[in-house]
Amino acid sequence: MDSSERRALLLLVGLAVAGHGVRVLVNRPGQAPGAVELLPAEPGRSPAAHKDSIMALARPLEPGERIDLDRAGAQEIARLPRVGLALAKRIVADRETGGPFGSLAGLDRVSGVGPGLLREIAPHVRFSGTPRASAAAGAAPPPPRILSLNSATATELDSLPGIGPSRAAAIVQERERGGPYSSVDDLTRVPGVTPSLVRKLRNRVRVP
Repeated sequence: MDSSERRALLLLVGLAVAGHGVRVLVNRPGQAPGAVELLPAEPGRSPAAHKDSIMALARPLEPGERIDLDRAGAQEIARLPRVGLALAKRIVADRETGGPFGSLAGLDRVSGVGPGLLREIAPHVRFSGTPRASAAAGAAPPPPRILSLNSATATELDSLPGIGPSRAAAIVQERERGGPYSSVDDLTRVPGVTPSLVRKLRNRVRVP
């Protein structure tokens, strides 16, 4: 064998070794050659399950359909108008801790649920549960939650008597524009908030 034949043979052997090395790097141990994973699934969650979740959230309410807020999961509740998945999860968590709501009045105990939202979802919800004994007749009603004027969100302020979505947003905007409120009476800085309304809110809000 002359030198040119030896060089050709060595070149062929080198190419064969290199090709084998590439196959080892590309293919996982135990995986058939040429197998390709197009969409790796997250641990515990398949792509099909993720697709079903998105479709459930996007499914509009049918005419006359009502969602049982004492039984439905977060994804079903999130289909309601103005209710996103985050609020839906809070509703479910509150129900698991405090028991069934039983009515729209019971749902009002959830943080972020105010009169405006209750009016919006009223035609689309129902309640099949009975509130726990602590809310039964004869039991003292729980004291109303007191909100901080300098940290409450517009959604939380919307739950106050006499404060709708637009006025709640104005309270937050004035706080951002003019600085923190130094007293409850400072609410009169907000257009549309009168001294009589401040008197109604005095036991429901505070300034740290």
